[in-house]
Amino acid sequence: MKKIIVLLLVLLIFILTGCKSNQIARIGIISAMDNEIDLLLQEAKIDYVENIGTVDYHVGTLHDKPVVISKSGIGKVYAASGATTMMNNYNISKIIFTGIAGGVSDETEILDVVVATRLVEHDYGILTNNGFEWVSGDPGFSHVPGTYYECDKDLVKLAYDSSISVIGLNHSFKGVIATGDQFISSETYVQKLKDDYDAYACEMEGASVAKICINYNIPYIVIRALSDKADGNAHDSYENFGDIAASNSSKIVLKMLESL
Repeated sequence: MKKIIVLLLVLLIFILTGCKSNQIARIGIISAMDNEIDLLLQEAKIDYVENIGTVDYHVGTLHDKPVVISKSGIGKVYAASGATTMMNNYNISKIIFTGIAGGVSDETEILDVVVATRLVEHDYGILTNNGFEWVSGDPGFSHVPGTYYECDKDLVKLAYDSSISVIGLNHSFKGVIATGDQFISSETYVQKLKDDYDAYACEMEGASVAKICINYNIPYIVIRALSDKADGNAHDSYENFGDIAASNSSKIVLKMLESL
């Protein structure tokens, strides 16, 4: 009987300790690829790693702030799944998505940084005989224009100020980031993203994470360093500048955490 009581007490302590751990408010940091979180993991003090599905969630502190860091995988499905899993398993206070993107605006150059003020799914709509229509996608399939997802204004300011501190004013931009399940390597499509959405950058995850954050009422920000210009040379530019751009984006996240 005494052994049973002791075992029950140990189990109760374990459960309470685990619950208390998950009660800690943590900043969620998500990226799509390893090189986008390598620097953050090097700088972080990781207490433990939980594998949920195929994703590792690194739980610990970064610049003395409680964090959960994960690599979701590339594309909207993986990013949305990773964000949802993170919010369901940890007490997330805000989400920072960090990584690389293709430049769209004529103002930007490779290795510049774009902080999203809002995001849009550029490939979400209806294919008609007259071409693609960007619509809201409501159950009635009404042809209502699609939705922009607004980032948290305080996080936008913090990220933009941090970008200026890290890489300078002339290389830091704010604006629309367009998300779709394609790696863009086309001057024609880049022009469409500029004309239709006034986009500054394009990538494959941000808007899907934004939608999940809105559903969970979690403040969020997306930070993208440009590895290419999303043109015909995009693959070569990505190979040459991807790691540098990823590191720059991570450095901005580190700067943000210093100020939070």
